[in-house]
Amino acid sequence: MYYLKISGTVVNPAPQTMQVAIQDIDAKATRDAQGLLHRDRVATKRKINLTFGALTVPECSTILRLVEAEFFSVEYLDPNTGGMKTGRFYVGDRTAPIYTFVDSLPVWKNLSFDLIEQ
Repeated sequence: MYYLKISGTVVNPAPQTMQVAIQDIDAKATRDAQGLLHRDRVATKRKINLTFGALTVPECSTILRLVEAEFFSVEYLDPNTGGMKTGRFYVGDRTAPIYTFVDSLPVWKNLSFDLIEQ
């Protein structure tokens, strides 16, 4: 079974889109006189971009509270391993535009943020 879990809680509703970027982290990268790259790769990390569909006020608030700690655990489907993976992440900027108002209550749409592996 596949799911997204943040701080031990399954995210519900699930994101509308999820993109996993696999990033190499270099301590140093230089080119020599022949133009060849020499690099000191120290780690490979993940950045997960999440975008949500329409959310009620309580749903949006619940999701944002899951990522308010400085660092937190994330369990997600990793495209490289083909299975579930758990890592320690932090959150980037959060954007939460109001889509419409229904009975004077806002409906959030396209809540989005990046989860960046520590």
